[in-house]
Amino acid sequence: MVSADSVSVFAEGTFEEQIQELVDYATRSSPEDERATALRLFQDIAKPAEGAKPNEKDQERRRNALIFVLDQTKSLGDGSEQEIEGYFNLLFSHLLTLWPTDSSEIKHHISSLLGVLTSPPSEHPSVRYRVISNLFNATPRNSALRLPIYTALLQVAAANGELETLRLSRKDVEQWLQEWDISREERSQFLKSIVDAFIQSGQPETAYHYTLSYVSSLPSSSPEGQSAAIDAIALALRIPSLFDLDPLFKLDAVVSAKDHELFSLLQVFLNSGLPEFYSWLESHPAVLEKYELDRAQLERKIRLLSFASLGFAHVGHDLPYSEVASTLQIDLSQVEKWAN
Repeated sequence: MVSADSVSVFAEGTFEEQIQELVDYATRSSPEDERATALRLFQDIAKPAEGAKPNEKDQERRRNALIFVLDQTKSLGDGSEQEIEGYFNLLFSHLLTLWPTDSSEIKHHISSLLGVLTSPPSEHPSVRYRVISNLFNATPRNSALRLPIYTALLQVAAANGELETLRLSRKDVEQWLQEWDISREERSQFLKSIVDAFIQSGQPETAYHYTLSYVSSLPSSSPEGQSAAIDAIALALRIPSLFDLDPLFKLDAVVSAKDHELFSLLQVFLNSGLPEFYSWLESHPAVLEKYELDRAQLERKIRLLSFASLGFAHVGHDLPYSEVASTLQIDLSQVEKWAN
């Protein structure tokens, strides 16, 4: 789950005073002449003309003033982590106040700021994480904005090897996908971003479980569904510790890929043994390299699956070492090793 951890800096004073501080921070590292020009432009935008409505009653002027700050926000800025966090917290606070969360304007502005927060170089990873987490917690639970926000959070966490920090669970993901006002295609893309994040972080087992959800979210006969199904099969075969392959056959997209070369390999692992595996290899000599599958690892996996099937077939009866050696195609002296 994303934890609420908001730090408020720049929050004192009137709207104009707060925005003035944001402009001062955003232009802090600019050359003096550019900074002076920016400050003059800001005054022209934010300061009410004589006889005009005050800022508190002129939403359009307040929006224009904030847009000016947004246009100046090209990086994290030249400040401490507390200043960076306070700057973006206040920026997001005004954004969520000045525009409806379902408006195209706020989607555009949030997207631009998330681009700043996720762009390299990746210094201050912890403050990036906190800022994006604060924004996620500040948006309504059903808001479509939560999709790009959490995707950015995944990106930052994965890039810094800190996915565990998110404490993401499939229960959370299922709940969010029910709550968020997003399309089916966006739900699928979010699941794919989770899969990619765990793959990037070297956690293929966790990625596989989200892959099953991702594949099931796609139309089974679509090109995307078929491609995802093949990727799921390859990932399942690639993971040395994964032996329960039955969930794949419950996915319509996987069943629809029955004519694919990897589907026939999956069937070998589910229903056959080493002779069929070696026969499949002879018929498909280039497939392992194509899908980054390791022959030695696959041999070990199918031997273990064959051993398990053999043991199940002999429940309550003795299982001769000779039969184990024959089924696994190993020397009799190696049986003990496979049995332990």
